[in-house]
Amino acid sequence: MAKGIQLTDGFVLLRPYRTEDLEDLHTAILESMAELTPYLDFARDGYSFEQSKEWVTTRSDEWNKGISYDFAITDASNGQYLGGCGLNKFDAERRIGNMGYWVRTSRTKCGVATATVVQLARFGIKELRLKRITLAIATHNKASQRVAEKGGAAREGVLRNGMFVRDLMYDCIIYSIIPQDLELPLV
Repeated sequence: MAKGIQLTDGFVLLRPYRTEDLEDLHTAILESMAELTPYLDFARDGYSFEQSKEWVTTRSDEWNKGISYDFAITDASNGQYLGGCGLNKFDAERRIGNMGYWVRTSRTKCGVATATVVQLARFGIKELRLKRITLAIATHNKASQRVAEKGGAAREGVLRNGMFVRDLMYDCIIYSIIPQDLELPLV
């Protein structure tokens, strides 16, 4: 795992997860449970510290295998844990990946998620050499749709029953970011 990787715009700093994040991750998830539950499988009653521990301890292996590149979102000025993000579900042949992100409830509506989308997209395109990054966002998740759009993602259309969370199917809007959207050269 590239432990030294840090992505920052001076506002947010994205870095690989580390053991020291366990308590902050767990606290942030519990704080944000009501907002996360509709959209993320892990967010449910009974979420435990052990689940946070399992998540953090498996990140390095998934990173090394190229399965998932997950980052802790932190405040660039003081290191406070703000949420999580990552790139995963890769199609290596077509150089496509999926982006996901969440921000703790106490730090939403401050530009954290938008800054995260931009930093993560730049990493995916420049470092992972992706030609396309997709974002699948439930049609009723207006806040996340605004984040994707502010972050430079283009809305492509609605995928009916395109998102499955626990036992619920949602229609979702597909967004994409390609190198030209970030004014980066196609690599």
